[in-house]
Amino acid sequence: MDNNQVFDEVRAIILEALGVDEKEVELKTRLIEELDAESLDFLDIVFRLERSFGIKIPRGEIERNARGGLSDEEFEDNGMVTPEGLEALQRVMPEVDPIYFKDGLAVRDIPRLFTVETFYNIILAKLAEQGRP
Repeated sequence: MDNNQVFDEVRAIILEALGVDEKEVELKTRLIEELDAESLDFLDIVFRLERSFGIKIPRGEIERNARGGLSDEEFEDNGMVTPEGLEALQRVMPEVDPIYFKDGLAVRDIPRLFTVETFYNIILAKLAEQGRP
């Protein structure tokens, strides 16, 4: 399966899970802000991705990876992402427009940053871990 096929499958899963128009789902589309996805939708999308690609995405892994290896204290302060946390987020989520990594970002709002490309990148990484192209 090449990268285009992976993207097409990720896109199809998101389309099906969210029931949105095909024209709305592009690589940079933000799932919550632009497609009105909710937390249950994320669970559904992850389940469908796991089944389709034969992989496992453990619960909480996406959020842990977003921390870029920082401890809780380094990553957040009173529910807000620290400057070090913002830098870590930018490193692990290069697909997200840098304008969204600004002071005052609440940890609870990190899923608002997720794009179609975020899930595409997760699948590519999981497939690479398994030695699959």
